[in-house]
Amino acid sequence: MPKNKGKGGKNRRRGKNDNEEKRELVFKEDGQEYAQVLKMLGNGRLSAQCVDGVQRLCHIRGKMRKKVWVNTGDIVLVGLRDFQDDKADVILKYLSDEARALKAYGELPENFRVNENDAFQDGKEEGEDDYFDFEDVNEI
Repeated sequence: MPKNKGKGGKNRRRGKNDNEEKRELVFKEDGQEYAQVLKMLGNGRLSAQCVDGVQRLCHIRGKMRKKVWVNTGDIVLVGLRDFQDDKADVILKYLSDEARALKAYGELPENFRVNENDAFQDGKEEGEDDYFDFEDVNEI
């Protein structure tokens, strides 16, 4: 059996992802639409609710697969197809601060939930907890 002469495996070849700098905010153009991911379907496909009110089956482009992870609730930019209205291609995934900026500019409607944390807190302020008072229970 040959000896390993390298300095690591696949993870070392992959390199570090050090893109901490801010990227420019990309707005939609003709033939593109903003959408929110409803459900991940597998095999690079997802179901998304577009801003125009149509639910579309979207395909993650090859450049994004295994590099940009798309999750349920993310805001994405999709390219619409001329020949199939019910299908689209995911072009870009917006980070949470970019999605907030889009909402502030009025590009996204108010019914789109931007923060991933908001889905779990439901109107609670940070630091506010649920407390249970067990002194009320006398006998079982």
